[in-house]
Amino acid sequence: MKSGREIVEILEAYDLTGSYRAAAELAGCDYHTVARYVKLRNEGRSSEERLHRARPIDEFMDKIEELVARSGGRVRADVVHRRITAMGFAGGERTTRRAVAAVKQAWQAGRRRVFRPWIAEPSLWMQFDWGEGPRIGGRRTSLWCAWLPWSRFRVVIPVFDKTLPTIVACLDATMRRLGGVPAYVLTDKEKTITVEHVADVAVRNPEIVQVARHYGMTIRTCVPADPQSKGGSENAVKIAKADLVPTTANLLENYRTFAELEAACRDFTAQINQRIHRETRRRPAEALVEEEEQARLHPLPQQPFTVAFGTTRRVNWDCTISVDGVRYSVPHDLVDTRVWARFHGDELIVTAVTGNGPVEVARHQRAQPGSPSIIDEHYPPRARQSDTAERTPRAHTAEEATFLALGPGAAAWLVEAGAAGIRRVRRKMAEAVALAKLHGVAEVDQALGTAALAGRFADNDVIRILAHQSENDTEPTRASETHSLQPGTSAWSTFGMTGDQA
Repeated sequence: MKSGREIVEILEAYDLTGSYRAAAELAGCDYHTVARYVKLRNEGRSSEERLHRARPIDEFMDKIEELVARSGGRVRADVVHRRITAMGFAGGERTTRRAVAAVKQAWQAGRRRVFRPWIAEPSLWMQFDWGEGPRIGGRRTSLWCAWLPWSRFRVVIPVFDKTLPTIVACLDATMRRLGGVPAYVLTDKEKTITVEHVADVAVRNPEIVQVARHYGMTIRTCVPADPQSKGGSENAVKIAKADLVPTTANLLENYRTFAELEAACRDFTAQINQRIHRETRRRPAEALVEEEEQARLHPLPQQPFTVAFGTTRRVNWDCTISVDGVRYSVPHDLVDTRVWARFHGDELIVTAVTGNGPVEVARHQRAQPGSPSIIDEHYPPRARQSDTAERTPRAHTAEEATFLALGPGAAAWLVEAGAAGIRRVRRKMAEAVALAKLHGVAEVDQALGTAALAGRFADNDVIRILAHQSENDTEPTRASETHSLQPGTSAWSTFGMTGDQA
């Protein structure tokens, strides 16, 4: 095959000489070549057109076209080569591959889909799809990814399941973030949305129809096996998974708790909505608010659709609800409020409706009557106190306040005296107050502390300790078996022994 420049030189040489042989000598080629290019030019055909030469595989081209058409353009070249070899083809597999590729290209040329660009209208459409989220404690999570095609505003919410109540909660939370309800919501053909297809007609789940009627919108599903009709939300899923799911590409650390994943999704949503979109050249958050898409959305109902969340329960003062005779704990800030509870498999899911929409607040394994399911994190933290700290005296009368004002020794004496069951405690407290006026508050408080340590609560013990303190300064000792005046039994250790044995 000659290049374009060589063909032009051949034709110029022929126009100059008017002879095939003379032009061939000038152009350095065979005169038959000159004759062929001159003939193509005279017939008005392209000079680069190649003449088809007969090939051994031409006899089997009809069969190759048949196999490609029957398989819908999916048959492999090695399969075709085995079929035509059995029919008598003696050529190589490389020849077959070239022929199959050419036939596939010709077959697909007449069946290629042509897409018209979709020009989205503000507030008309919203799309959502699901993505595989990270695992938390070995448990799978899913990422709800919704977006508005006109402003490119995205919302990403992590969940543990894809049941109908979860979808309703995500729909409500998304529309409350958007500030309104779109006219149409487009999604995939899941069982929670579409029960089945009859003659390519989608049969909606009756519960999702009630949800759509409550919010004043229409839920539609994309064409089966046609992801191009929902490509925008799938792209949002791809971006969210790339930035939120830990992989070796983004080097993210695993999430320890579900709250960490929720915080990461909120940060991701805020970041991506403040970033200038490469196609619209505007920030999605600004396009939603400032360019009036939010104003075109339908008003959002004040109350979310809560029927799908289960049955209502009132939270008791002990932060629990009762379901089927079993108590389950909920966060303490929901005391005396109403929540919704439902069973999903072996789990109880508790949902609360807040200002931002419905939120899952607790999840328990199904428990049996008599064995309540209590989660410590649902209760406010308490500072653990020692036994002594739990018995810190508090004055309720003037006499008690005067005695406790002596100092920590007086408080320790009262605590130990109460634990020992001492009688006439109030009279002894009044005596200590009177002694403080004579001997000083610090000395009496010290004497009371010493009495508490030594366990001396008898009458006049405080006076004796005060006298002892004035004479010497030694640590008090408490009477015990090692400091006893009772005679020991060591003398009986040799009982029954002879003199030699002793």
